[in-house]
Amino acid sequence: MSNQRVIVYTSNNCSNCEKVVSKLSEWEIEFEERNISSNREYFKELQKKKVYGTPATFIDEEQILGYQENKLKRTLRVPYEERFLDTDAMHYS
Repeated sequence: MSNQRVIVYTSNNCSNCEKVVSKLSEWEIEFEERNISSNREYFKELQKKKVYGTPATFIDEEQILGYQENKLKRTLRVPYEERFLDTDAMHYS
């Protein structure tokens, strides 16, 4: 779906990390997950970028910190779902 390079830095016991990974999978976005709890080198990479928390998502050169679903969608160009519109409620008798 996307030609962008997506890297997600995660850590153990991080519910927002799980949300990011789950959404990317749901949207069928290819990504690389780098768990800083299990790999010290990933932790050092993240520190070099002056980021000290997870989740940290890098889409090409753009970084998205935390779980920001709308920003992820916008950056990855994931289509927004149309909102339910009750047309019957719009007609007045």
